[in-house]
Amino acid sequence: MRNFRRRTGKVFYYARNIVRDGAPQLLFRRRLDHALAVAVRGPAILDRLNYYNKLREPFTPSPAAMTIATLPRRPSMYYYDLKEFARYFDPNLRLDLEFGDVRGLPPVPSIVKNRPIGTHNANGVLFKMDKLRHFQMQADPLRFVDKQPMVVWRGDMNNPVRLVFLDAAQGLPFCDVGSPATHAPERHRKPFMSVEDQKRYRYIVSLEGNDVATNLKWIMSSNSLCLMPEPTNEIWFCEGRLKPDEHYVQLAPDFSDIADKVAFFERHPEKAERIIASAQAYCRQFLDEPTEKALCLLVLYKYFVLSGQIEPDEKIWRFLST
Repeated sequence: MRNFRRRTGKVFYYARNIVRDGAPQLLFRRRLDHALAVAVRGPAILDRLNYYNKLREPFTPSPAAMTIATLPRRPSMYYYDLKEFARYFDPNLRLDLEFGDVRGLPPVPSIVKNRPIGTHNANGVLFKMDKLRHFQMQADPLRFVDKQPMVVWRGDMNNPVRLVFLDAAQGLPFCDVGSPATHAPERHRKPFMSVEDQKRYRYIVSLEGNDVATNLKWIMSSNSLCLMPEPTNEIWFCEGRLKPDEHYVQLAPDFSDIADKVAFFERHPEKAERIIASAQAYCRQFLDEPTEKALCLLVLYKYFVLSGQIEPDEKIWRFLST
């Protein structure tokens, strides 16, 4: 069922974006002032905006910056996710950007999908890209207490931390963990398991891959308890704002505490359910479509104003600079 939903979602995603790209772009640019006026709604949206776009000082785009009119079309999902909102602005405006999984921080202020978590990461201006893959958060009908009292994980072997985890969990009777990847060590190979089947377990492990952990969003929106080490990368989901024992259960870097953590929550299921409820509340903010659209526009608007390419509207900029 999930695969059918995913395929159907992709069809609608591409159809909608192809139609948008074929429409006269001037129609969108005429709506910008109204869209920005609607977007300026209160402190909650300002807080998230200034987390995604931490820039404060004026800057100049690099010589390698490209115009909105010449955004690269590959990877296509990155292009469509950015162009959906960039089309509201003058096509000659320039921006530095990096599509795909970004390693480290760009040398100049750039639009990115991901960045390292930290206080000095302002050059990575987060934008909601590859959202069809990352923001799948369906309801979970199975209660925590009705799930299998075990730990589950499936994934590719694209980060050394995953091998550390599998070695630590090997032989633990309450762990059903492994990788279906053909390049995984034979001792850790396990058959593919769908998201629906993983949600039948009480405890689901989330591990970073090329950048963030793709499964984190659907785990936190489920009725299972998320177990993971402290995250090091973040995307639009703001992983850097997640708090251990409030949104997830933090595991030691060597995963030596996984048995103790599971045993504790088996004795105290009410505490597990409290963390799950908090995680679900955190996820709900990303399901408010008007707010998500407003933030995408404001992230770009702030970027273009600080790069000296747009003369700010006094009323809007007074709100953004508070």
